[in-house]
Amino acid sequence: MSRVSILGAGGWGIALSVLLNHNQHQVSLWEFDKDDFQMLSKKRERKDKLPKVKIPQSVKITNELKEALSNQEYICLALPSHTVRGVAKKIAPLLYGNPIVINLAKGIENKTLCRMSEVLVGELPKKIRPNITTLSGPSHAEEVSRKVPTTVVVAGFNDKTTEKVQKLFMNEFFRVYTHHDLIGVELGGSLKNIIAIASGICDGLGLGDNTKGALISRGLAEMIRLGEKLGADAKTFAGLSGVGDLITTCFSKYSRNRYVGEEIGKGRKLKDVLSKMSMVAEGVKTTRSAYRLSRKHKVEMPITHKVYQVLFEDKPPKLGLMELMTRQPKSEIWN
Repeated sequence: MSRVSILGAGGWGIALSVLLNHNQHQVSLWEFDKDDFQMLSKKRERKDKLPKVKIPQSVKITNELKEALSNQEYICLALPSHTVRGVAKKIAPLLYGNPIVINLAKGIENKTLCRMSEVLVGELPKKIRPNITTLSGPSHAEEVSRKVPTTVVVAGFNDKTTEKVQKLFMNEFFRVYTHHDLIGVELGGSLKNIIAIASGICDGLGLGDNTKGALISRGLAEMIRLGEKLGADAKTFAGLSGVGDLITTCFSKYSRNRYVGEEIGKGRKLKDVLSKMSMVAEGVKTTRSAYRLSRKHKVEMPITHKVYQVLFEDKPPKLGLMELMTRQPKSEIWN
């Protein structure tokens, strides 16, 4: 039995608390909002984020960071990517011992263009940095909480740490692979959300399977191009955190990013769509970061560029699609 703290009591945090409790670990679940904490403590369910999933009584729910972090062996950050730095700053002076930190956020910081492990390396004590990992892959909370067979990947700075995380999560319905390419794993999990927004736009426009198949394959090409430029291994994108998560997110009814795109494809404005959502669509902010990275490193990412224009420059989705389809003819050699 291991002592595990989960920071963030949204859908994913709750699903992981159920999973780790099933694995016989001692789990603490931290909720930052006092009203939501009181509701969770009383009802042990979050109907707006993960309905019909009860948090086991043996999972300790707390609103106090110091209490959540007390003497823990593992700390899971089940947070929106834009909040990771702020929480990391708060927990840095509270960390006890030498815990393993597991990032679960899939995003790229807007201001710094940092991946989440880079954010954590910059904010946490030096002794903790070798213990920073990221868990990624096709893993919707709605299915994990129902014990639907799921497979993910964990990457970090050393094999011993990732193997410990693998052992922590592994069971009969949740399989974990280890990986050496932290850059590729994090970029795959982040960039696929942009393509999922584009996939949703296709759905909102009433387009077909041909379109989505082309979008996914060409979207993957963009992910690989930027990934290689930033130091990732191209083969990583053929795995769980790349094409596996990409396909799932582009097709799933649970995908918040695909939903955002679908509503925009139907004619709604981004601000209106986001205002009605109780959960975060990471791909919206990541689109800004990826667009900036593509320009900074001179990487051609036409789909990302058009999604950026549709989201933030009010380009009509149909016009963006036409511009993609009428680009200069070229050879398909992943370029």
